[in-house]
Amino acid sequence: MDIDVTFGGRSLPIKVENPHRMDTGAVVGRIGEFLAEDNLPTEELYLDELLPRMVKGIAGCERGCPADAQSFVRKGFRQYNLEYIEGGILQARYDFRPGSVLEIRIFPEF
Repeated sequence: MDIDVTFGGRSLPIKVENPHRMDTGAVVGRIGEFLAEDNLPTEELYLDELLPRMVKGIAGCERGCPADAQSFVRKGFRQYNLEYIEGGILQARYDFRPGSVLEIRIFPEF
């Protein structure tokens, strides 16, 4: 599974070998370092909650793909704009301020 984080024209690709045993703390730490370059407050992002839910939406598929991802999008999460993109991609967008958008995309491995 691949996670791609984009902000300010920069991108951070993260490879997750086993989505069922993702080291959430390590992934959150890498994203925090990436966003620290722009002095962005990461505590308001709730990444330690968001990322496992996104991964479950793509990798879990307990009710059949893409049911979990679409259910997650319908329910929403905090101030994020969530979107399920055909092909099993789940995207979360967070607006820090106008013109300053964080995007997190999770791509499944089929």
